[in-house]
Amino acid sequence: MNLSLRRLLTPTVIFSSTGLACLLSVIALAWFGFRASPPPSNPGLAPAYLTLIPASTSTPLATPAPTLDPLASTPTLPADVIVIGGYVQINGTGGDGLRLRSAPGLTSEQLFLGEDAEVFQVRDGPQEANGYIWWYIVAPYDESRAGWAAANFLAVVPPPQ
Repeated sequence: MNLSLRRLLTPTVIFSSTGLACLLSVIALAWFGFRASPPPSNPGLAPAYLTLIPASTSTPLATPAPTLDPLASTPTLPADVIVIGGYVQINGTGGDGLRLRSAPGLTSEQLFLGEDAEVFQVRDGPQEANGYIWWYIVAPYDESRAGWAAANFLAVVPPPQ
């Protein structure tokens, strides 16, 4: 048996089979290479879309005039106007909170940080300082949580129940 195997494995048979294996490998690689999807073409510079968000504006210093309701005996103000005795809620700080200060203005001492959605009663104001309208607000549940706040971060809300 060993003798017949030596007759079959001649150098010609070995080189031929090796060449055939290499040829089949090249054909297979070419086949899969041409079947693969081409790489995406270079799109060049893709346009960037930019959304401009306008800067916040300050609340006007003038207090709006009340509108007269012909059926009511007292004049009423629009529902979104901050008034002394009304209630406001901190909003628009992006979760950072609102610094309540000892006096109107950005350079006044910071007393504490009011949290978003926290409700306060307006006790004094408005006063203008550093381009903002400031209101003195007090937490209805804790009189020690009081200070001046910029109106840009206050929203009028109904009184707590």
